[in-house]
Amino acid sequence: MQKRSILIFLILGLMALSGCGYNTIQQNEEAVKAAWGDVESAYQRRNDLIPNLVETVKGYAKQEKDTLIAVTEARAKVGSIKMDKSIIEDPNAMAQFQGAQSSMTSALSRLMVVVEQYPDLKSNQNFLDLQHQLEGTENRINVARGKYNKTVEVFNTSIRTFPNSLTNKFLLGLKLKEPFKAEAGAEKAPQVKF
Repeated sequence: MQKRSILIFLILGLMALSGCGYNTIQQNEEAVKAAWGDVESAYQRRNDLIPNLVETVKGYAKQEKDTLIAVTEARAKVGSIKMDKSIIEDPNAMAQFQGAQSSMTSALSRLMVVVEQYPDLKSNQNFLDLQHQLEGTENRINVARGKYNKTVEVFNTSIRTFPNSLTNKFLLGLKLKEPFKAEAGAEKAPQVKF
């Protein structure tokens, strides 16, 4: 009879332990860690991506800007030379005129190369791409933060509700996890400057 009582007590004890939430609490804590890893990964993506995108856009913008400035300057140079019949009689004026025209031809050639390679001057497209990448990255960060906060909520609830609260109190001693909170001033939109 005594052996039977001990066996029943052990069976009831095992049944009670299976409902104590120990494994659930452990799973929930691991989910919180994984969700935080996603938040860190999203931030790292931003740290890796944005500087490279900005430099790419700057590179395209500089190339196109330099080409357009060269065309504008060459045009101004050509326009500053007085074009009349006297040019053909003055070797210095003719050399100056030919030099200005040569500069204009060179600048236009570079512009044509840019236009051929980039039919709709790419700076505009690159700025739009950068804007989309920034928006996408910020959305990824926001989704990761939301997922993290949800897993924190599940974890915190699991260690505060009965019978898991007893398991946590007597066996695990885990503390509540902090949800992601916006930084002070986060209500103001960030500005991107080039």
